[in-house]
Amino acid sequence: MDNTNKMLNKVPLVTLFFWIIKILATTVGETAADYLNVTLGLGLTVTSYIMGAILLIILFFQFRARKYVPGFYWAAVVLLSIVGTLISDNLVDNMGVALMTTTIIFGSALVVVFVWWYLSERTLSVHKIDTSRREFFYWFAILFTFSLGTSGGDLISESSGLGYAYAALLFFGAIGLVYLAYKFLKMNAILAFWIAYIITRPLGASLGDLLSQPTTNGGLGVGTTATSIVFLSVILGLVIYLTVKHKK
Repeated sequence: MDNTNKMLNKVPLVTLFFWIIKILATTVGETAADYLNVTLGLGLTVTSYIMGAILLIILFFQFRARKYVPGFYWAAVVLLSIVGTLISDNLVDNMGVALMTTTIIFGSALVVVFVWWYLSERTLSVHKIDTSRREFFYWFAILFTFSLGTSGGDLISESSGLGYAYAALLFFGAIGLVYLAYKFLKMNAILAFWIAYIITRPLGASLGDLLSQPTTNGGLGVGTTATSIVFLSVILGLVIYLTVKHKK
C-alpha cells in the first residue's frame, strides 16, 4: 500500500452526528445479526459468510474512494458492527470459548493494531486517515473494537445480572465519565475517542437487546425485525442528510 499517495481525510468529523450514527450502527449490529441468525434461521456460520462477503464489497469501494463518502463509510461501519458481533458470537457459541477469553483475545489484538499503527505512522488520530496504510489500520481497529465491545459487554452484562436497561445506563455513564475526563481532566483526545468508541458497542448492544428481546427476557418485545428496520431507516436518513450537507 502506497503511504505517499495522499488523499483527503476518509473519516468524518467527530461530531454529535458521528456518535449518534455510531450508536445506531452498533444497535443494528446486534439486532441484524440476531435477525439473520435466529429469525431467518440462517445460523451463525452462514450469516457470517454472507455478511463478510458484503463487507468486503463495501470496503473495496471505500478504499477506492479518494475522500470521505458518507454512504460508503457508514455502510462499512454498520457491516463491521455486524461482522464484529458475529466473530465474537462464533467463538463463544459455536466454539465454546469463554467470554473472558474472547475479551482478552480481542483486547490484545486491538493493542497490537494500535502499536503497529503508531510505530508505522506516529499517530492514531482519526483526523489524519489520508493514506491507504492509515485507512487499513483504521478499519482493522474498528473491527476489533466491535468484537471487543461485544465480548466485554456481554461479559459485564452477564456477570453483573443488571438486565438490559441498567446495563445500557452503566455503559452510558462510562462514556459520560470519559467525556468529563477529556473535558476537565485533560485526558488525551485520541485516547478518549478510542475508549468511548469501544464502549459505544456494548451500549448499542444493550439498547438493541432492550428493544428487541421479549418481555419475558427483560426486553420490550419490539423484535429484531422492527428494531433493525427502524434503526437502519434512521441511519439512512442521517447519512442522506450528511451526504447532501457534505456536497454543499
